[in-house]
Amino acid sequence: MTKLPAAPGPIGVFDSGYGGLTILDGIRRLLPQYDYLYLGDNARAPYGPRSFDVVYEFTRQAVSRLFEMGCHLVILGCNTASAKALRTIQQHDLPLMDPARRVLGIIRPTAEVIGGLTATRHVGILATEGTIRSRSYDLEIRKLFPDITVSGVACPFWVPLVEYNEADSPGADYFVKKRIDQLMALDASIDAVILGCTHYPLLMPKIRKYVPAGVRIVAQGGYVAASLRSYLMRHPEVEGRCTRGATVRYLTTESPDRFRETAGVFLRERIDVSNITLGRD
Repeated sequence: MTKLPAAPGPIGVFDSGYGGLTILDGIRRLLPQYDYLYLGDNARAPYGPRSFDVVYEFTRQAVSRLFEMGCHLVILGCNTASAKALRTIQQHDLPLMDPARRVLGIIRPTAEVIGGLTATRHVGILATEGTIRSRSYDLEIRKLFPDITVSGVACPFWVPLVEYNEADSPGADYFVKKRIDQLMALDASIDAVILGCTHYPLLMPKIRKYVPAGVRIVAQGGYVAASLRSYLMRHPEVEGRCTRGATVRYLTTESPDRFRETAGVFLRERIDVSNITLGRD
């Protein structure tokens, strides 16, 4: 019997927690016509310190669930998941799950544009411990631009500052300045700094305050959105399986009340969210 194609569905956006909301926000601003389904694995966050195997397994579970809920395209709106799980899912799992479905990350779109954003060819990365340790940005950038020198610094306290709504507090200045100074001490020629964690744009006023004059700060949301628009234009067979109702649903593996409260810090709006369980497939 011929298997009928699955009905079109929303675009899935997955993150270990809240940071992917900045990616979703950028995508929705550029592509508001589509339906979106956001899944945050907040109960098991943060992913940054976890091993490659654990991040891969958690991410695979989330992607599988989003596929079950009708998504044909899933964006890993998480740098750690993109660094530690994307390639294995694309190469190993998709052929078994459904070869027609797609999973995209957020590191490659940022790497693709960085060549046009640096004059000195010296680039800095501020990210979580897991992303820095994976060296995913270094590898992607050097594949595309072998002449660029990449330096990275992990910022372990930046995510809690954002999630506990302390991004604007005076105490945040110490932690932000410390890591930026550390990065610039590694390479004073850096003229572009990638914010390699989706939480970090909420620290932008502090980051601008301490990044040296003339250094460009590269947040991911707009670049990922532009890359997705280009991808959908180049792949009409995928675009045709994405529904267009301009809606968004939110799912979390933790308390909906907790998610709703913290998500408001990222989105500046009140949202409806439902609970979901992962890890039993």
